[in-house]
Amino acid sequence: MKAVIYARYSSDNQREESIEGQIRECTAFAEKNGITILRHYIDRAFSAKTDNRPEFQNMIKDSNKRLFDMVIVWKLDRFARNRYDSARYKTVLKKNGVKVVSATEIISEGAEGIILESVLEGYAEYYSADLSEKVIRGMTENALKCKFNGGTITYGYRIDNEQHFQIDPLAAPFILEAFQRYAEGATMKEVRDWLNEQHVKNHSDLKWTYNSIQYLLHNRRYMGEYKYRNIVVPGGIPAIVPKELFDRVQDRIAETKKAPARHKAEDDYLLTTKLFCGYCGAYLCGESGTSHTGVVHHYYKCVSVKKKRKICHKKPVKKEWIEDLVVNATMKMLNDDATIEAIVSMLMDLQDRENINLPMYEQQLRETDTSINNLLNAIQQGILTKSTKKRLEELESAKDELEGRIAGEKLAKPKISAEFMTFWLHRFRKLDTQKKSHRKMLIDTFVNAIFLYDDKMVITFNYKDGTTTITFAEVQAALATQKTGSDLDCLTAPKN
Repeated sequence: MKAVIYARYSSDNQREESIEGQIRECTAFAEKNGITILRHYIDRAFSAKTDNRPEFQNMIKDSNKRLFDMVIVWKLDRFARNRYDSARYKTVLKKNGVKVVSATEIISEGAEGIILESVLEGYAEYYSADLSEKVIRGMTENALKCKFNGGTITYGYRIDNEQHFQIDPLAAPFILEAFQRYAEGATMKEVRDWLNEQHVKNHSDLKWTYNSIQYLLHNRRYMGEYKYRNIVVPGGIPAIVPKELFDRVQDRIAETKKAPARHKAEDDYLLTTKLFCGYCGAYLCGESGTSHTGVVHHYYKCVSVKKKRKICHKKPVKKEWIEDLVVNATMKMLNDDATIEAIVSMLMDLQDRENINLPMYEQQLRETDTSINNLLNAIQQGILTKSTKKRLEELESAKDELEGRIAGEKLAKPKISAEFMTFWLHRFRKLDTQKKSHRKMLIDTFVNAIFLYDDKMVITFNYKDGTTTITFAEVQAALATQKTGSDLDCLTAPKN
């Protein structure tokens, strides 16, 4: 596993030694768990209350390259102290396959914030979906008229003033010739080389590549087919390639297609960064091996045992078995109405504590309104002086400013109602625990850490007092009644 380290200190009161200490502890954490460090991102004298941190933004941008799997911080408050920024950037990292891990907080302080982040993501997703629906409605109207809906213009066409596709007389002959050459036996590489020799460049003004030729020969627009989402209009745009030639090319592509390479499933081990050895405290990492019969076995193994750095007797455990136990325990927790009520209450309190500006502005607005009413009562009783009028104008100006600040805070950090939180949490009850994406969502949102022993497993959930102990004696007894074998522990799969 590859990772980067993010370190930060917020004021001149802290010194360079603060950064060195953070780097030292993060590096020790990485070495202990067999993690390779690729780079350090360091912000000096920048507060985590703002996301305007140069190295922080560089780290978020670099995650798009998918070169690392983890961001290690000394403590989670080094990453962000603003819950809304934390949710926003963790979502970006999650989409890029990157997790944020604390080197010193196995059970992170304020772990209930992870659930709040999930609710915030859902809240943003709801409005994003609503906006997307409105945009799609307008684009669907364009599609019904076979109009261009934006994006990169297909090479060989141009767009007229009414947003309809028209054939580009200079580029279209090269497209037709490319299809003819491939149909007559040329390879995709030969077609690519021919186009580049003719100094033909695509719309991005770049040379043709193997992938771009592959995309070109598959593009059904060249035979006149217009498509947008589920709307397909044969003959909706002018054809460059006759249908008979297009079909011959597709038949040849199918004949010469090679079997796709078998790739290892990405992020298949759902408990990575959450499963710890109860005896030595190290991570349990995912491993696999193939038996002499060709069967692939997946399991979690203590890093201390794997690296042989210190004595630890924890045996590997089968992946499917331990993940099923965790998922089932999480679903049991979510199906308890009292637990849901406790989580919602906790989240509402956390949300109020996160936004310290809004309550202050609202209190100042109430005080200002009271002062204005007192002055108006005095005016009604005949007390009107120059200072009274001046004071009233000052208060009204202050009221306008406070109302503007309150509106800005609500836009930047929307207050989510308890009803919406309850609704969002109830949605998790409908998840299909057989689907990998649903299982991952459950674990990422609600499970904070799992401590695995030989006779029990302790799960800490992301809410106050959310700790459950599962004894394997009870699990084995239940399995015995079903006449199935126990997966409490297992040996490493034999090598070929």
